Amino acid sequence: MSIRGKAFIAGAYEHPRREIPDRTNSQIHAEVAAGALADAGLSFSDVDAYFCDGSTGFGPMSMAEYMGLKCRHVDSTETGGSSYVFHVGHAAEAIAAGKCQVALITLAGRPRSAAMGGRPGGADPTGDMVFEGLWGMAGAVTGYALAASRHMYEFGTTSEQLAEVKVAASLHAQHNPNAFLQKPTTVEEVLDSPMISWPLRRDDCCVVTDGGGALVVVSPEVARDLERTTVKILGHGEHVKHADNGRIDLTYTGAVVSGPIAFEEAGVTQADIDYVSIYDSFTITVVETLEDLGFCEKGAGGRFVLDGTLVAPHGRLPFNTDGGGLCNNHPSNRGGMTKVIEAVRQLRGETHPEVQVPDCEIALAHGTGGSIGTRMGSSTVILGREDA
Repeated sequence: MSIRGKAFIAGAYEHPRREIPDRTNSQIHAEVAAGALADAGLSFSDVDAYFCDGSTGFGPMSMAEYMGLKCRHVDSTETGGSSYVFHVGHAAEAIAAGKCQVALITLAGRPRSAAMGGRPGGADPTGDMVFEGLWGMAGAVTGYALAASRHMYEFGTTSEQLAEVKVAASLHAQHNPNAFLQKPTTVEEVLDSPMISWPLRRDDCCVVTDGGGALVVVSPEVARDLERTTVKILGHGEHVKHADNGRIDLTYTGAVVSGPIAFEEAGVTQADIDYVSIYDSFTITVVETLEDLGFCEKGAGGRFVLDGTLVAPHGRLPFNTDGGGLCNNHPSNRGGMTKVIEAVRQLRGETHPEVQVPDCEIALAHGTGGSIGTRMGSSTVILGREDA
């Protein structure tokens, strides 16, 4: 069963704050939920399905009670940073199957406040985490550094090319008043930033912020009765790539599977995409993902991002016009939510005029969860204007 045209995104909202020491995660979930529902012209009583990750209490059980939701369908898919791109696809599937009519998806996290003295959450480590932690893979950056060094060895990718990704994100973030980092940067400044794990420097890494966001996905019948401009879900793909007991190829991501599935269901090609929201946990994540989604040949990602390719509004492939995870917002290491929100803004023509892509008709949002150095959950969603 295809989900093309069987569900629409009617509401989208991103929390404006990047440090939220005076709220709990539950309060942030509720605030962004209220924002997205108001954006859609709906209320909490209209919601009959709820989606979130499992990082707050018992996930959807806890939050449905907290917000007083009466749900007949819930989903707590957990794939790290890509979770919320998965949730968009799963919400569309549930609506297409007749399980619900109005699906609310919320994200909340306070990692920045927790690191500055708050109480962080925790979970029992899995066997793979325990083993890999012994050999220096405990921090997120190390796996990405491995992937970057291998990509450099295989294809001649350079640090200067990776830096172009950060530069593009910073040029966009200067127009976002809520972005955590709003100052434009240069390739030279990226290369001068402190080394974190070779070859990745500080400015190759995403920001750490509090924050949250929410989406409201509705059936075509509900969408027709709303005054708000909606966005059509055209296609969705997902894939889990794992370490294969150590025989992992570090030069590609799960997008090699999730991307083609989404393109086929949407009935479009790479040439049809006007804007992309690409998960940018690190600069290498963007380079590999662009290759795997078919926007350039494998190994050519470093060269592809040169000459302002990613810079809105007139680059060949404008990306992350809110500043992305590299500059804007990366709450609870789950940046997939903000990727979808910015794609919705672009299709509605609601981004800042300096970064709004002219006549944006089709957008792609992609999430990467886990690590491209070990295992990951990858999810791709293709969206179009409501008349697409």
